[in-house]
Amino acid sequence: MAEIKHKSVGSLQKGNYVILEGAACIVSDIKISRPGKHGHAKVNLTAVGMIDEKKRNTVMPGHDNIEVPIIDKKNAQVLSVSGNSANVMDIDTYETFDLAIPSELKGQVNEGATVVYWVVLNDKILKQVKSE
Repeated sequence: MAEIKHKSVGSLQKGNYVILEGAACIVSDIKISRPGKHGHAKVNLTAVGMIDEKKRNTVMPGHDNIEVPIIDKKNAQVLSVSGNSANVMDIDTYETFDLAIPSELKGQVNEGATVVYWVVLNDKILKQVKSE
């Protein structure tokens, strides 16, 4: 159950989240060309995938709408760590699952720690370790 909303492409800024090719992405570059004699302003949007870090590009009219993911921020407790993944339990629902540990958080994720994870589309992403 992926939650999305729509937003005008012309109102996007660098750092906003969008859905391109079915993947949640972060806008890395946006160029708006001025309207032509008969047309509308075109938006050239470049975004990088949040999960796969793949660069995606699209060009569309500035008045068109684009899908924007609704990001759910949740807390979890780390039950165990093995390699690049942590087994965590959601603090509210007591659901347990594995999260990949991003390279910038390696060494900071320890058993018993409370972490913040984001639910984006159908993916869960470990975002930060809360200090106790």
